[in-house]
Amino acid sequence: MSKKFIINRRSVLKYGGVASAALATPYFFTRGALAQSENYRNAPKGGTVTFGFNVPQTGAYADEGADELRAYELAVEHINAGGGGMLDTFSSSALRDAGGGVNGKKVEFVTGDTQTKSDAARASAKRMIENDGAIMITGGSSSGVAIAVQGLCQEAGVIFMAGLTHSNDTTGKDKRANGFRHFFNTEMTGAALAPVLKNNYGTDRKAYHLTADYTWGWSQEESIKKYTEQLGWETVAAVRTPLGAGDFSQYITPVLNSGADVLVLNHYGKDMVNSLTQAVQFGLRDKQVNGKNFEIVVPLYSRLMAQGAGENVKGIFGSTNWHWSLQDEASQAFVKSFGEKYGFPPSQAAHTCYCQAILYADACQRAGTFRPSAVGAALEDFEFDGLGNGPVLYRGDDHQCFKDILVVKGKENPSSKFDLLEVVEVTPRAQVEYPAELLGGELGPYNDGEA
Repeated sequence: MSKKFIINRRSVLKYGGVASAALATPYFFTRGALAQSENYRNAPKGGTVTFGFNVPQTGAYADEGADELRAYELAVEHINAGGGGMLDTFSSSALRDAGGGVNGKKVEFVTGDTQTKSDAARASAKRMIENDGAIMITGGSSSGVAIAVQGLCQEAGVIFMAGLTHSNDTTGKDKRANGFRHFFNTEMTGAALAPVLKNNYGTDRKAYHLTADYTWGWSQEESIKKYTEQLGWETVAAVRTPLGAGDFSQYITPVLNSGADVLVLNHYGKDMVNSLTQAVQFGLRDKQVNGKNFEIVVPLYSRLMAQGAGENVKGIFGSTNWHWSLQDEASQAFVKSFGEKYGFPPSQAAHTCYCQAILYADACQRAGTFRPSAVGAALEDFEFDGLGNGPVLYRGDDHQCFKDILVVKGKENPSSKFDLLEVVEVTPRAQVEYPAELLGGELGPYNDGEA
């Protein structure tokens, strides 16, 4: 069950809410939820407004989910106080000027467990919208979950602020007008990571991919193959592995006799911890193949994953959306406020979710309403700074954020259990930008969930 907490298109299609019968509220949403003083889904009454935080509290990505919830709670505190953390460094002053809350209302929140399963995530989001009156849903650490929940929010007529989702499809073929993503994607990872791999490992390499068998893994594999093969790398094999497999030994054994000299682990969360640990135990990092030292690459990193894998991450390259060691004013403000509350530094999952909560609340305040089409208009092509990634654009054409991307590697001599990754390159935003049509899909019109 969800739990409630209180802490003190440029046309008629774009602004007109439901534009056709095809976008009408589906039968499984009760129409009683639409009986509000304002004619859009869950328009808030009284002095509060409810956000829905839908994260993996169980399953392979539960560590990320726990950190996401911590960040959301901190964001709500800062929003209701009208300041604190990165709200003080954010280039938009709308929430600070409001003096606390959003549009004169204090923020409450409810939570759900996605279980890193699309059906479970849709069910918990649906419950928060129908039963708890959530005006917005945010969260998740799986692209499969994000795409499923984004589709549901589009049908229901609420905004979805995606959490940790890295598949191209989220803002590509499966993008929706009611959905927005702050996290980067696999296309950006490929563009940022490939030049670093070339400089360190050369252009004559044979790669073996182990890939999580769902939309993110497929997307990550495709992007890394695209950019490494442009360098001259050969893809020897690409093998799909089930999410939450635990034991990856049956998938690692064939690598030994494949002729590959690089293993690319398109895994995340506990799956990455387990597969990397087992690959090291099998002696891959001690081998020489084709006259070269055998290398392992983890395209998408997090501090939580590095912590779980321990010494096994040393010297291994990957990319990340943000890292707590950054020295800009905003990042340090977030690290300080998060650390004071929880006693340790935040992960990139925490940073992303904090940003999404702040960005949504700010857009509502600037729009002067919680109506999805108006909030979306405030987010589209919004340029901002002061949230730890430097200057950022929330592109209107696909609702994807564009910013600098970090390439990191495991530290050889960490100073603490948290100091496991070092930033080796900040890839400029211009290097990872691409035209919206590259990834396909159509946003379509906003859905305000009107009766």
